[in-house]
Amino acid sequence: MTGVWLAALSGLIAAATLLLGAAIAWFVDIPQRAVAGILALGAGVLIATVAFELVDQAVSDGGVGPTAGGLLVGALLYIVADWLVSRPSQPATGAPANIVDRRSTARFASGTGAAIAIGALIDGIPESIVMGLAVLHGGGISIPIVVAVAISNFPEGLGSTAALKRGGSSARRVALLWCGIALITVVATLLGYLAFQPASDAFIAFVIAIAAGGLLAMICNTMIPEAFEKQRTLTGLWATLGFLAAFLLHEVAG
Repeated sequence: MTGVWLAALSGLIAAATLLLGAAIAWFVDIPQRAVAGILALGAGVLIATVAFELVDQAVSDGGVGPTAGGLLVGALLYIVADWLVSRPSQPATGAPANIVDRRSTARFASGTGAAIAIGALIDGIPESIVMGLAVLHGGGISIPIVVAVAISNFPEGLGSTAALKRGGSSARRVALLWCGIALITVVATLLGYLAFQPASDAFIAFVIAIAAGGLLAMICNTMIPEAFEKQRTLTGLWATLGFLAAFLLHEVAG
């Protein structure tokens, strides 16, 4: 029973940073350049998470084949989901140009926020399963994995909510979205602990790699373009600082 509670606690810690980022973005009027900087910093953290936590563990657990397959599946899942959410809708015939421009901007912002949220969900489920498996095999919470996931979740919640807010989404809709994702995160952590005990190493590697592929596609399609739109020159510096921070954390905690 102790293991179940530890798995649930791992999921709660990761989910809490998603909710914290979302709450700050909704209640605090953060300048768009600051949000862009946080997104770029988060992109660097996520790239390091993909490289040093997810892909490395997947290869160690199941080999190159399942890892490569999971990466492709994760990327394709995100790209298809992003396309479904971000498809442009046709403006009403005869609508004034300024209204069309405002609607297009709102749709772009809302679509960006939804795309980041989809990325958080696609990578969050396999990541949470990994945290549950870490409790199962290690007998306790894996500090490096939980901290890496928690840190990477914060900019996802903040960046997505900031974009959804600019796009005109209601507080109720945003709250339901992130509470739902947070709940799924906790449930997936418990699933990793309880249901994946008999799973093969290759299957576990495949699941981990799906998270990595979804994350990488989301970073490239959404977070970095959104950050670059406002930060321009400093985007690369912030991303490098985020990568460096996550790399140092991996080296110290590992």
